[in-house]
Amino acid sequence: MKSAEDDLARIQRSIDELCFELYGIGEQDRRQIETGFDSGAGVADSEDDDEEVEPEEVDIGALVESLLSWSLGVAVGRFDPRLATGVHDPPPEPEPFAPLPSRSPGMPTGEDGLPLNGPPPGYPVDFPRDGILVDDAGHDRDLVARMRQVFELVFGDEADAVWRESSEILEARKQDLRAWVGRSFFEGHVKDYSKSRRKAPIYWQLSTPSASYSVWLYLHRFTRDTLYKVLNDFVEPKLRHEERKLASLTQEAAGTPTSSQRKEIHVQTGFVEELRSFRDEVARIAPLWNPTLDDGVIINFAPLWRLVPQNRSWQKECKKVWDKLCKGEYDWAHLAMHLWPERVVPKCHKDRSLAIAHGLEDVFWEEDTDGKWKSREVDPATVDGLIAEHTSAAVRGARQSLLDAPVPTRGGSKSRGRRARKGRRPQEPSKGAET
Repeated sequence: MKSAEDDLARIQRSIDELCFELYGIGEQDRRQIETGFDSGAGVADSEDDDEEVEPEEVDIGALVESLLSWSLGVAVGRFDPRLATGVHDPPPEPEPFAPLPSRSPGMPTGEDGLPLNGPPPGYPVDFPRDGILVDDAGHDRDLVARMRQVFELVFGDEADAVWRESSEILEARKQDLRAWVGRSFFEGHVKDYSKSRRKAPIYWQLSTPSASYSVWLYLHRFTRDTLYKVLNDFVEPKLRHEERKLASLTQEAAGTPTSSQRKEIHVQTGFVEELRSFRDEVARIAPLWNPTLDDGVIINFAPLWRLVPQNRSWQKECKKVWDKLCKGEYDWAHLAMHLWPERVVPKCHKDRSLAIAHGLEDVFWEEDTDGKWKSREVDPATVDGLIAEHTSAAVRGARQSLLDAPVPTRGGSKSRGRRARKGRRPQEPSKGAET
């Protein structure tokens, strides 16, 4: 037994010597390795204790933006404010090898453990079941007002002070909170929800070019009817309201407007023009809208590239993906089948991976006796039938309208944009949908 231990020790020393030589480790380092790294640690620790540790600089602006982002998440039902108020205890830390949770630990859940589809009785925040809010002061679904209510819930009597302080911190960048939400939040949100080449924002801002009016959508409440609801319940009523306001201003001027009246009419005219263009773009997209989260965020967002003129970098990203979709580079996506079945279905007969993606493997492919896959002999009528099954005249018409539409320009009233950025947008309520 002793001899075996000696042999093992000798072999270990030989291995150590080879490693020391291979990596060029000197004599002093060898001794440190052999004796261990704890020796002398007390001296180093005592020296470190004598040094003053510089406090880490905190980016207050980033903290405020994170707080506002969280409050937006609460407003759309993404996060549970009861974890912040102490009504509910935070969930325990998961075990290292526990399976990944099916939801974010900060999400509001029901008694069944599943995410809430709407606020249950007694829930402290009234979030929309359809996930739609608007940047429209005075509207029942006004996003900024909903965020302000979250502050009141969490901070109580200090809500005014915290809201004002948050505004002052962002004012250092010559912005106010409403303008920050309209002009800056989405850009930061895209960065926060990006990793490597994957960009996956969950709060979507559809906006006029000046960001004087925006609709905000929560990704996890999308349905095929979402854009129709945006069009019929929000944009159309808003446009009618602003058109009536423009008509009233024009009538009050009575043909001989003062300088201030001319300016106000000019600003309102520009705003109405932006809203009309926004309405037309939403109406163009609504018939072909068919979100499928399995396709990924950027592919779902791609057809909406014309509706994000307020953020040029994101618009460019979406347009690039849309162009690739049009060229057939993402034909594995459900959206490609939805928009171009006449192109995708025949490809499934040639590419088994596409057939699998679209649930057509059994139609177009079979496994031979050697375990190899080969395409089936399929009657042309079967292919035509599948194309017809996936084809919609309304979708085809909307697709062509989108492809034929002229490239949008960054129009709109500059005056209106400046008013919005400075937070002096008129606060007159507009009529809209009920929650």
